[in-house]
Amino acid sequence: MRERVGKVSTFGIFLVAFGASLWGTDALLRLPLSEDMPSTSIVLAEHRFLALYAVPILIGARGYFRAMKPVNWLALLVIAWGASGLATVLFTEGFKQGNPTTVILLQKTQPLIAVLLAGIILRERPPRRYWPLFGVAVFAAYLVSFGFSRPWDLSAAEITAAGLAVGAAALWGSGTVMGRFMLAGTSFSVLTAARFFFALPFLAVLALARGEFTRAFTGIGDHALQVFLLALIPGLIGMLIYYRGLQETRASYATIAELAYPATALIVNWIFLDATLTVGQLVGFILLWAAITAMSRLPAQKPARLDVQAAA
Repeated sequence: MRERVGKVSTFGIFLVAFGASLWGTDALLRLPLSEDMPSTSIVLAEHRFLALYAVPILIGARGYFRAMKPVNWLALLVIAWGASGLATVLFTEGFKQGNPTTVILLQKTQPLIAVLLAGIILRERPPRRYWPLFGVAVFAAYLVSFGFSRPWDLSAAEITAAGLAVGAAALWGSGTVMGRFMLAGTSFSVLTAARFFFALPFLAVLALARGEFTRAFTGIGDHALQVFLLALIPGLIGMLIYYRGLQETRASYATIAELAYPATALIVNWIFLDATLTVGQLVGFILLWAAITAMSRLPAQKPARLDVQAAA
């Protein structure tokens, strides 16, 4: 493994933040669907639309997949089955259990997993000035989520929803690190296609096990446009922009930039879903973007050049 010293790409960090911001439109489309359809059916139907993009891309890149070794397939399955499949099901189920704003904004726990795995798997060693910004960003994301309220004042439903959201965040954090690993050997467009396509078998089996498979085909009648927009905007477009930025951004930095997601979700929910905005949440929103901006200017090692096929 070779690493070069320089500045972290400002362009890459803000692409990650912009892609994550598009994820913040998710609740606007997913919440109405969750009231009429089972969680697994929604996610499976969403991935059926995403397959329209994925299949042609994967056919063109079939030589890359034939050359992949077990460690690459393992990383891809963590991304597809965990981050794209199971995490999205947990996330959708959380909407049924508690406040959707809280579920979305609890993505703030993702950096804890991503930074740990980035150090172990990618050997990323952030500079010392990274950690104060990390602390500010996590604290800011807490304020964005709950304002100045205390966590032990949450209701049982909110705790259940929070557990589902934290589980989803942990899987998404793992997906960030595995995505950075895979991008050393393939393009962002191919990885995006693989993420969506290889999630389909997992979601189909999960839907069959839960008796929700048929609803993914027969239950979307009046909701087809919503499912399509859900797949297109926070799904395909958001993920393509995100992976493009991740190509030149360290995973430990990207996971902080991803906190633009809860910040944007707060604004979208406030405008369209009548969610209230407290002074504490506004302070958190400002602190979060300040941390992302400061991080883009930190001197640090550029993303490691990983020899993916050799590592396999």
